[in-house]
Amino acid sequence: MDKFVAVAGNIGVGKTTLVKGLCDRLGWTPFYEPQGENPYLADFYKDMRAWAFHSQIFFLTKRLRAHKNLLAHHGSVIQDRSVYEDAGIFAHNLYQQGQIAERDYQTYQELYQVLIEFLPPPDLVIYLRATVPTLQRRITKRGRDYEEEIDPVYLEQLNDLYEEWIDGFHLCPVLMVPADDLDFVDNGKHLDLIIQKVQEKLMGKEEVIFTEKEVNGE
Repeated sequence: MDKFVAVAGNIGVGKTTLVKGLCDRLGWTPFYEPQGENPYLADFYKDMRAWAFHSQIFFLTKRLRAHKNLLAHHGSVIQDRSVYEDAGIFAHNLYQQGQIAERDYQTYQELYQVLIEFLPPPDLVIYLRATVPTLQRRITKRGRDYEEEIDPVYLEQLNDLYEEWIDGFHLCPVLMVPADDLDFVDNGKHLDLIIQKVQEKLMGKEEVIFTEKEVNGE
């Protein structure tokens, strides 16, 4: 039976790498973050409060289109970041910072809630959980210039929002992956372990955890 899995997590945690690794091993199709220039981005960086709402509506539209496209795909798929994170993390963060006005935020949330009622949820969300030092190391390792200046305080804010979001996420089962301890980039056994846990979760096993012995290869 075809499966739809989404990989969620903070900037630099390794979502794209895990999606590729899982697809290579399982023969599934990856769906990466939607490409295309956000026409509001330049204006957004000049005046965030004036353009944050417009920018987030654009991102939401692209993410919803990607979600619809992958649902039409024949075969199992893995998505790099979900539409749920756009609303629950990034739009919410801008609202908390005062960059999106109350009225606009309520309009955004009402639109989002109506739209996701029509979208079948994933069969599983894999949540990669990592502390800020791990995120910073991985961001540095992948060497994207525009990410080098990301404030660790911002990463911590996003981590807090991710924890709040995942605690309230009940649309489908969630597999928590301790990304501080699992190096699925360079350690094939760690990737094998994640695949094992994904398959257990997809088969309906309710409690799936990563024990210390498993992580340490004992």
